[in-house]
Amino acid sequence: MTTIATSFSELEEQICQRFDSLSKRLRQVGRYLLDNQERVAFDTVAVIAEQADVPPSTLIRFARAFGFSGFNEMKTLFRAALVEGTSNYNERRRLFIELEEEPLDPESPPDILHRFAKANADALEQLVSLVNDEDLKRAVTILNQADTIHILAAGRSFNVGVYLAYALRHLGRKALLIDGLGGMFEEQVSMISAKDAVVAISFSPYASQTKSSIESISKIGCQLISLTDSAVSPLSGPSDVCFVIKEASVEGFRSQSATLCVTQTLTVSLAALSDKQD
Repeated sequence: MTTIATSFSELEEQICQRFDSLSKRLRQVGRYLLDNQERVAFDTVAVIAEQADVPPSTLIRFARAFGFSGFNEMKTLFRAALVEGTSNYNERRRLFIELEEEPLDPESPPDILHRFAKANADALEQLVSLVNDEDLKRAVTILNQADTIHILAAGRSFNVGVYLAYALRHLGRKALLIDGLGGMFEEQVSMISAKDAVVAISFSPYASQTKSSIESISKIGCQLISLTDSAVSPLSGPSDVCFVIKEASVEGFRSQSATLCVTQTLTVSLAALSDKQD
């Protein structure tokens, strides 16, 4: 018999543990719920079903699969978690929009800048509450103890990987970028040893090269740090430390401010640790 979760963290853990055994439709619901905690807390069942691209009955089936009498009972966990973890930034954001006296022209460059800047500011503020302090410390320790740091980032995440490799090399660390130049992803991955560390960066829809490389890396026995967007992403399972990052998105254009913030935090923290040890 399924133990009914009494908190969002318990529910999140249950969804992650059972994710692969769920039907395709229920996995679709699970991914949406974990990736949109705030929206689930406020939206109606009809809106959630529309956004998750499933019929409302599927939401009810999902809730019952985890022991709840209905979806609204499950939804109370999302609301409670939001209230307990909020620093009132959500309320401030809504109030700001409501009190804006002169709506800006949505076509104008100043308005586009305004929306990107605000969305990124919100994402960075949320980042502080999403990132676990112990995960940060453990990630820095892993990087510090690694013989070589390999960075896996393809597609839209590539520039973040390039920056991290650049920053680590300026610290005097041996950092190699797995870029697949000449189609040599497999050859570059084969150079990783159990004494190394890998930092993998990928966001939905997840670069195919990254997914296939992660499968190989997980068999090597090295330490893996991942930066991704979901607790059920292909990177999270094999990771020793996983940072789930919610990036800002404006009209389909996803930012990278929060991801870069995490990489800068890791780099500067590693530098500080090195100074203490010298």
